[in-house]
Amino acid sequence: MSDVDLKKKAVGEKAVEYIQDGMTIGLGSGSTVYWMMKKLGALVSTGLNVRGVPSSLRTEKWAKEFGIPLVYFSEVSRLDVSIDGADEVDRNFNLVKGGGGSLLREKLVNDAADKRIIVVDDSKRVQQLGAFPVPVEVVQFGWENTAKKLVSIGCEPALRFVDGERFVSNNGNYILDCQFSNISDPFTLHEQIKRTLGVVETGLFLNMTETIIVGEEEGMTILKKCAPVESVKY
Repeated sequence: MSDVDLKKKAVGEKAVEYIQDGMTIGLGSGSTVYWMMKKLGALVSTGLNVRGVPSSLRTEKWAKEFGIPLVYFSEVSRLDVSIDGADEVDRNFNLVKGGGGSLLREKLVNDAADKRIIVVDDSKRVQQLGAFPVPVEVVQFGWENTAKKLVSIGCEPALRFVDGERFVSNNGNYILDCQFSNISDPFTLHEQIKRTLGVVETGLFLNMTETIIVGEEEGMTILKKCAPVESVKY
């Protein structure tokens, strides 16, 4: 296992400590969440009573593999906690997500949670968002025109391909990976993108976490969004 994988495993398993018996949990997506779910499944097998709302078809598959009971928004309206990964995390707790293509469902799950926990390795921490392209989910029809409109707000959009085929999200949409040279005001940028005809959702997750667990070379740091930001080393 690589050093990065060890960091992901450590923070994923740490996040399980925030889960209590009887909770309904938002299950995020990505390789770090995989380790959280594997640990959670082991606890479920010994009697922990929880339910999870999956944020992607892959997450749903993992939940079934690890024996985590599932529930859906037709049955619940609020979640006790969500645990998810991120592609970038800045010093103000703003995130870029969607590298795996599940950004819309992830945002819906995180929005429904009373507490939101993000688990990342230290390579995802940045001073300012923008090195990682912002994924933007768009409808398939007329995506070319949507991409042209996004160029006008200062990005270079690229239609996402996987294995030589156009990537299609779990919601039947395309993903445009939008590279910006600078994201100094992510809130304004999010609103600009959302107002663009054909856009379904952006990968800018703003005001959507209070706790970030960061895996490092030696242990981990838990960041809590308060004034000032609380940082605890483990």
